[in-house]
Amino acid sequence: MSDQQRIAEDIAQIAVLLRGRLGAGGTTLAGSLRRARHRLPRGLRAPARRLAEAEPLAAHPRLRLTLDAAALGEDARRLRAHLEAVDLADRRRGWWLGMLGALAFNMLALVALLIVVLRWRGLI
Repeated sequence: MSDQQRIAEDIAQIAVLLRGRLGAGGTTLAGSLRRARHRLPRGLRAPARRLAEAEPLAAHPRLRLTLDAAALGEDARRLRAHLEAVDLADRRRGWWLGMLGALAFNMLALVALLIVVLRWRGLI
């Protein structure tokens, strides 16, 4: 299999990883990136954009030959390494801890406001 053919497979694999690991919907890599752009590190946004721009060209047999296979392969390798390192359980745990932290802060603020109002009215 040539490098140009491997590019299309790499792009499809990156799109599947984006949907699975970051929860970014979309049928193409460009669609998935629109939904997950803010969840990617800043250093990986440009390689992801380059892969998304190369996706329609990689699907065409003759236009695929115009792509820089080495650079796109390196971009795909970097993105794949990052996405495979994402721990789904840790992301869920972080989301729940953030939600519970916000709830605890709101409860503390409500209690403090209640104490201030009761003191102001002379009931405490």
